[in-house]
Amino acid sequence: MNHAQNAQVQNRPDRTEFQSPLYLSAPDAVAMVQHLGLNNCMACMADHIQADFLRWHDFDKSPRVAHHSHHGVIELMPISNAQAYSFKYVNGHPGNTALGMPTVMAFGLLADVQTGAPTLISELTLTTALRTAATSALAAKTLARPDSRVMALIGNGAQSEFQALAFQHLVGITTLRLYDIDPQATAKLVSNLSGSGLKLVVCPSTAHAVQGADIVTTITADKTCATILSADMLEPGMHINAVGGDCPGKTELSAGVLRAAKVFVEYALQTRMEGDIQQMPPDFAVTELWEVLSQRCVGRDSAQQITVFDSVGFALEDFSALRFMHDAALALGYGQRLDLIPSMQDPKNLFGTLHSATAKPSTATPMP
Repeated sequence: MNHAQNAQVQNRPDRTEFQSPLYLSAPDAVAMVQHLGLNNCMACMADHIQADFLRWHDFDKSPRVAHHSHHGVIELMPISNAQAYSFKYVNGHPGNTALGMPTVMAFGLLADVQTGAPTLISELTLTTALRTAATSALAAKTLARPDSRVMALIGNGAQSEFQALAFQHLVGITTLRLYDIDPQATAKLVSNLSGSGLKLVVCPSTAHAVQGADIVTTITADKTCATILSADMLEPGMHINAVGGDCPGKTELSAGVLRAAKVFVEYALQTRMEGDIQQMPPDFAVTELWEVLSQRCVGRDSAQQITVFDSVGFALEDFSALRFMHDAALALGYGQRLDLIPSMQDPKNLFGTLHSATAKPSTATPMP
């Protein structure tokens, strides 16, 4: 056996991992983030995302698969390279909060490409919030003016605190100007960030909030073609972090904002269907973020230029986040093994598992 073959064998999941992938529950993920520190986790995720974006051509990429209803959307987000495959299941149902449920819920999987064996099944609701904030901060570090210190945060819902803290610790933001159509959402954010060291300014409107802002983050949930930010609100040198427009028929920026700016995206094929640029002609010029990170293309051209990161969320970011969570869980001992694959002495004899003396009976109540 040559060195390459030996390395391949060593990297295969062992029998235990194949039959019982690691399961990282929501409580385990919360405990692990608390142990490592939220800001540290977002910084590590940003590093993982940047590293994977720099390997852009190693990945088999496609837009996510979405199923829409008048209630919301359910999506699958797959991606792979030569070693690992991942997917995320995620929904977006703005009406859920009235039912006492989150707008966004997610879980995901990592698998070994060589064997197809799942290696991790994980919650991704909390993890998605961290990776979205980490991606936003990475883009802003790359595209915004280095002296940016004031950010307007339009939309103060479930994602807002993560964005605020990521921009504070990874970009250098010191002041947040806040607005949400729901005052209770803003009050929640102010309460949660009261000890963060950020200066928090509650504003009566979007137009007021963006005045004097170096960076504007829009992260609204309504699935409509809205105009949260219009061209008359822009100031020279602004960076717009547009996060909320993330499916067909949902936008936050006016066409005038996009025409006035240099626009950057994660994956143009997906963003042209789902992002704010869905309202622009098919040949509207955009630059993918990996091209700037790899120095193939220039980001901001001048201190006066307006830049937009039209972020819709891309499967590669979830791949990076799952990679980080998997490695951290293994290193720190979080999670548990899940009996997902039947145990077979003969891998060709699945039927035989029905007659196995070692089969564990279910604790669930049988259906009548």
